[in-house]
Amino acid sequence: MPDRLRVVIADDHPLFREGVVHSLSLEEDIEVVAEAANGKEAVRLATELLPDIVVMDLSMPEAGGIEATRQIAASVPATAVLILTVSEDRDDLLEVLKAGARGYVLKGVAAQGLIHAVRAVAHGEVHVTPALASGILHEMSRGEMVDPFERLTPRERDILELVAKGRTNREIGEQLYLAEKTVKHYMTNVLQKLHVRSRVEAALLAQRRELESS
Repeated sequence: MPDRLRVVIADDHPLFREGVVHSLSLEEDIEVVAEAANGKEAVRLATELLPDIVVMDLSMPEAGGIEATRQIAASVPATAVLILTVSEDRDDLLEVLKAGARGYVLKGVAAQGLIHAVRAVAHGEVHVTPALASGILHEMSRGEMVDPFERLTPRERDILELVAKGRTNREIGEQLYLAEKTVKHYMTNVLQKLHVRSRVEAALLAQRRELESS
């Protein structure tokens, strides 16, 4: 049997946290290794246990989800953070993605939806609740008369496709036989042409475009 995904659950509401633990623990490929009741605890557990994923509430005592995400991304970059929250605020979403989160899911999601999100971020994908992603991408592309993807060169499109799959600059360079510095240069051009500020936003746009064309 393949290694199971090791998950830490961080939420300051015990009853809700127990429900999430129960739902995930029913899956053969997922193991909940610890629970945290606040952001500080979540950072400590992530650092000590090195889980594959931290599923974390946005609003918690002793370091909220945004600050905890920032610390986890800095100290344990191999651990993916999936935010599970009631907040539909665009600024919260953008802020936590900039902090390093790989996913953002609303608490009204069904158990299977959460399980899908956990597996997605574990495999390097960016996962955002579709309704929120649509709103952000609409704002990001509002006023664009020309499809920004048409401005990308074939090489830039290849690199963006790999970014959307969660590849690092080093991994992209190895696959495309490019120096890591060259990949960074291409990514700078991609961000400018798509009018986005980060790799995560560029990946969201690429994934959205793929869904619309499929």
